[in-house]
Amino acid sequence: MGIKAAEALEITLEDMPNYLRKNHSVYMEVAGATYYLTDANDIYWRAQRTDQLNEKGHYIDASELVPTVAEFMDLPFLDGKSLTDLFPDAVFFASVKE
Repeated sequence: MGIKAAEALEITLEDMPNYLRKNHSVYMEVAGATYYLTDANDIYWRAQRTDQLNEKGHYIDASELVPTVAEFMDLPFLDGKSLTDLFPDAVFFASVKE
C-alpha cells in the first residue's frame, strides 16, 4: 500500500485500465471519500475504503475481488456505481511507494 501523491493525475477513462495494469494501484477521491483501487498479488482487483483499517492496519475492502481490470472497471461498489460510472466526478492520485 502506497501513499497518495499530492498532485492529481490527468488521466482519461480510456487510459485507466492500462494505468492500473502498469502501476497496480491508484487513489480515487469521489463523493467526499477516498478509495484505494488496487490489485491483490497481481491477480485480483478491488476497491478499498481508506477511512477504516482492518486488524492488520490495511484498508478495508469496499468491493469484491475480480480477476480482470475489465471486470473491475464495471464492478459496482459505491451506491451501485462502478469505476466507469464514477469516473467523471472523481479525482485520481498516484500511489507512491514509501
